[in-house]
Amino acid sequence: MSMISIKNLEKRFGDTVILKDINTEVNKGEVISIIGSSGMGKSTFLRAINFLDAPTGGEVFFDGIKLTSKNIDSVRRRMGMVFQNFGLFSHLNVMANLTVGPVKLLKKTGEEAEKKAAELLKTVGLSERAHYFPRQLSGGQKQRAAIARCLAMSPEVILFDEPTSALNPTMVSEVMAVMRNLAKSGMTMLVVTHEMDFAREVSNRVFYMDEGGIYEEGAPEEIFEAPKREKTKAFIYRIRTFTYSIPGVNFDYPEMLSGMENFCFHHAIERKIINKLQLSAEELVLNLIAPNYGACSLNLNFSEKSGAFELSVSYGGESSNAVEMSEDELAVSLLRNSAKTIRHEYLGGKNIITLTL
Repeated sequence: MSMISIKNLEKRFGDTVILKDINTEVNKGEVISIIGSSGMGKSTFLRAINFLDAPTGGEVFFDGIKLTSKNIDSVRRRMGMVFQNFGLFSHLNVMANLTVGPVKLLKKTGEEAEKKAAELLKTVGLSERAHYFPRQLSGGQKQRAAIARCLAMSPEVILFDEPTSALNPTMVSEVMAVMRNLAKSGMTMLVVTHEMDFAREVSNRVFYMDEGGIYEEGAPEEIFEAPKREKTKAFIYRIRTFTYSIPGVNFDYPEMLSGMENFCFHHAIERKIINKLQLSAEELVLNLIAPNYGACSLNLNFSEKSGAFELSVSYGGESSNAVEMSEDELAVSLLRNSAKTIRHEYLGGKNIITLTL
């Protein structure tokens, strides 16, 4: 049986749909990283799972128990959460932050709670800060204390909501080290994160969120090395795109070249690469496609991650490879010499010629 089962989960704020029809399972011992652009509902997804933002539709089951407003408090004691803003009680020192929950909610004695707290602080490297107040800690130390406080409640699952987003880069590694150790210990974890190395190295599965749900999911090697869907590819490869619509053979050619040049300058692309891209666009659009097929659309994709370029032109009609069918041998030869690969696809009634440069 899965530890967490989510069925048709939905979350709305007024008329705004944040999450829609999410269905997934989380198994014991899994580490699932949740990635995606800002505003795609990642944090809302976590908060809906433990009813901090109660779902407006669907069902969440924890260990076979359907979560409701009536039983959520008892379930939350088994499902910890670590927030991006730490959430420590500012008027309590670190030791008190760790012991107040076990004493009040789990009915532990003060001695029992302090003994476990001391062990946890040693685990996260904060033994010497036990009697410090949150204001006396660095950001990384606060987050490690917050993780220790969560562990003091003996959770079976921990939900991490961007635990390093409020930290400067020098403090991120100390928090990630604690989380890596938790993963090795077999803790079930759902982690909203922008730390792609953690998601790649530690996760069993990765959820990429977009369009109000889990847009694509898979093992880390699938998501980071061979994503299948376009928005996932754009996010993983950090693809930037320039698009230009061409109404027919008599179009503003200098405007297209100027747009390409401005796009390339914005991304600090070398002049020799710009010249190569513009020459390829000239041969493909001006000599092969627009005169023979009419209206078309040019797309230039640049991956900030790999530095690779793709130049593609889409046009209508029946399936027809404009490069293979052309009698303009010079234009075809120039394209073949400048491109690493040239491929033709026919999708949804459109031809697409793509050059990888």
